[in-house]
Amino acid sequence: MLIEKRGSRRLMNQINVVPYIDVMLVLLVIFMVAAPLMNPGQVELPSIGKTSNPPVAPLEVSIHTDQTLWLRDRSSNADERKISRNELVVAIREKQARNADQAVVISADKDVRYEAVLDVMDMLQQNQVSKVGLLAKPRSQ
Repeated sequence: MLIEKRGSRRLMNQINVVPYIDVMLVLLVIFMVAAPLMNPGQVELPSIGKTSNPPVAPLEVSIHTDQTLWLRDRSSNADERKISRNELVVAIREKQARNADQAVVISADKDVRYEAVLDVMDMLQQNQVSKVGLLAKPRSQ
């Protein structure tokens, strides 16, 4: 009798890339057909006639170590002037009457208690001042 020798299967150590190429070509065709059907987004370009208003310089409220308040109007480059809490509210309301987006910046000495800064921030919030920030100086190295 004749015994046939069956070939043993060898392991393939190569990747067959033909199926991957087929999938990529199908995806390419799908994107080429679908791309013209999509609506492009509208881009609003700025026109020459429209000008934006320059930002308004903020009012600076300084709190010194003796808990006194000082106000500086940066838009008029005026010097700091000592002010009471009631006068501060009146001055900010006057500026907000002219410009509703008037910002207020609070600066304090490093020895001022944090509670004093929070009191001024709370007072401004109660008087409908929406833009309040803290002024910080960068560290000198």
